[in-house]
Order: sequence, then structure tokens, then C-alpha cells
Amino acid sequence: MSSPSSETETHEVALSREEQWTVHHVLATRIDDAIDANDAPPEWALEALEALESGDESGTFTGRQATELAAALSDYLDDDATEQDAASGADALDRFESALESRA
Repeated sequence: MSSPSSETETHEVALSREEQWTVHHVLATRIDDAIDANDAPPEWALEALEALESGDESGTFTGRQATELAAALSDYLDDDATEQDAASGADALDRFESALESRA
């Protein structure tokens, strides 16, 4: 039996308001950086931002989006996170990693 592709498998990730803001910031920064470099923003980031802004407490993210978000959050926490974002970013990272591990 084959496992679902990271583009079709989905993960429900419940985020607090603070976690949503931190993830939104990370996504917006990733998108803006691509635009500033005259590159097309990553499709996964645009779609993840749409999922985040759906208005639901739980967002539905593809496996690729969850994986990319976990990596982006980790980078943000290692390099650029403000003190205010550190706790909510770490909590959001834990939620995405837990969602990914639950399907492994």
C-alpha cells in the first residue's frame, strides 16, 4: 500500500490567535522576500497563507505545506524571531511537527 503524496495528504492544525499571527508573519515574509528578489512566491506558501486566512481555528494544510512551514518556523526561531514571537512560534512549530509525525 502506498502512502499519500505530500501534495494530497492533509493535516488539521489548530493554532491559537498568537500562533496564527506568527505563522502569518513567517509566510508573508517568505512571499515578500521572493517578490523582492523578482521571483515567483512559492506556491506552497501562497496556498498555506490562504488556508491560514480561511477564518477557521484549525487550518488544513497539505503535507508539503506543513513540512515547509515547520522548516520556515524553525529558521525564523533560530534567526529572526522577536521575543514576542518566540513562544508562539515554538508552539506553532510543535503543532506542525506533531501533525506530521501523526501521519508518519
